[in-house]
Amino acid sequence: MSSSNRYSIINPSKSPFFYGYVILVLGTLGIYFSIPGQTIGVSLFTDPVKDALGLSRNQFSNAYMIGTIISSMFIGRAGIWFDRYGARYTAFFAALTLAMALFLCSWSLEMTYFVKNMLRLDSWMVPFTIMTLLFFLLRFSGQGVLTMASRNMIMIWFDRNRGKVNAVSSIAISFGFSSSPLWINFLIEEYRWEGAWRLLAIGLLVFSLLIFQFYKNKPEEHGLIPDGAADPIEIKKDVRVEKKQYTLKEAKGTRAFWMYGLMLAFNSFFITGLTFHVVSIFASEGYPKSDAISIFLPGSVVAVAISTIFNYLSDYLSLKLYLFLMIFGGMLASIGFLMLAYPFGIPLLIAGFGIMGGFFAVLNAIAWPRFYGRNHLGAITGKVMGLIVLASALAPSIFSLCYATFDSYRVVGYIGTAFLSFVLMGSLKANSPQ
Repeated sequence: MSSSNRYSIINPSKSPFFYGYVILVLGTLGIYFSIPGQTIGVSLFTDPVKDALGLSRNQFSNAYMIGTIISSMFIGRAGIWFDRYGARYTAFFAALTLAMALFLCSWSLEMTYFVKNMLRLDSWMVPFTIMTLLFFLLRFSGQGVLTMASRNMIMIWFDRNRGKVNAVSSIAISFGFSSSPLWINFLIEEYRWEGAWRLLAIGLLVFSLLIFQFYKNKPEEHGLIPDGAADPIEIKKDVRVEKKQYTLKEAKGTRAFWMYGLMLAFNSFFITGLTFHVVSIFASEGYPKSDAISIFLPGSVVAVAISTIFNYLSDYLSLKLYLFLMIFGGMLASIGFLMLAYPFGIPLLIAGFGIMGGFFAVLNAIAWPRFYGRNHLGAITGKVMGLIVLASALAPSIFSLCYATFDSYRVVGYIGTAFLSFVLMGSLKANSPQ
């Protein structure tokens, strides 16, 4: 038994069907179980936790931002762990770390009292510092490592059918994430915020055991190949040969790495900032709260439709076309953001961020193994994930700064248009490195 499968009773080579489909289900679940470390999983805890700890909304938000920025600095290292130790161990310890962080979050009030008494210091800096450290653990292990390891594992087990399986995974994740506020809110109302975090931690502990048994690093370690071709003749006929396995240093030397990475980071920046300030953004243009909240459902429909169709087609089409279409979506969103005061502004905004979100789901999964191979996928995607997380951390503050300085959010639209113009020009020669 290989060391990568040690202590596991599951043998993929004995499966009656291609084990990659088990990987698809478990890897998708792994991304779903990262929700407690995602913005959507933390946001519902904001009001009860900040009130209990005596923090203002601004202080709590800054703790979240700083913790997220620090986590972005370490995600690249986690990618190297993925390449060295594989998806199984990396995801297992990420799930354990996330569970530990959730338990600690549930005791944050007791920890605050303890530190204040020990230091004889009654200051908001105590809970602020504690939550900053806890947010670092949540964001690093949840949004960062567990998500990255689970997604990369799925991509490694498939080659010619990456787009098709990513379509299935993306649909499941979209519906799972969109429904998560309902059951998280139920847990908070039934068991208070402390109990909700503890129940989520217990769920992560249980899932970590499933990771240890069912996650597998590469099909080749078990005498299998990507997509499940059955014999050498089929292998020669069906498996795409990767001409070069790029290291992170080599990947960073290509134009494609930076143009695709910057576009994915812009999507994270724009969506996070819009979500965080949506009520204020719409109010500044004279719209009620109901109009602000209503944009997300049609935007999600557009994103799911785009990701489903173009994930499937990605097995046959150039990803450079996808990059240009994503930039086009970003342009629509930025122009819609600028023109919110006009009747056509909201439809443009919805279409734009929906198109961007749809192509984000495709390119963030498909581009990196296709462009750079599988051997150093963790280090490469870890670096990209660091850019994405950093962009999401900075977005709320930059949006807020623009509003405070110019008494309007419209300047964000100008910044977005200028940045996307730069990415468009840079992408003209961002060809596949293969």
